[in-house]
Amino acid sequence: MELIPKEIKEQIPKLYETEEQTDPIVYVKLFLDGWTWYITELSTDKDICFGYVVSPFGRELGYFSLEEIKSVRGALGLGVERDVSFQPTPLKAIRNKI
Repeated sequence: MELIPKEIKEQIPKLYETEEQTDPIVYVKLFLDGWTWYITELSTDKDICFGYVVSPFGRELGYFSLEEIKSVRGALGLGVERDVSFQPTPLKAIRNKI
C-alpha cells in the first residue's frame, strides 16, 4: 500500500524548499503505536522526508525514510497508517496542540 498517494506527493514541497519558513505547512500525518510523523517536505526520488516526529521518547524536527517507515510493524503486527482525514496545517498549530 502506498503511504502517500501521488496527488498528495505532488503538493508537498521538495527537501529544503521550506527551510527559510518559520511556520511551514504539514501535508501528511502518519502514525503507529505512539509514534506520529508530520511531513513538511519530501524528496520523491529517494523517499526521504523532513518533518516533525512525535514519539514516546520526545519530539523533534528531522529527516526520516518512508521506506523504513513502511517496514515498521506495531505491537499487533500492523503497519504505519496515514491519517486520511488530516488536512494541511501549519506546523506551529500542530506543535501547540500536542
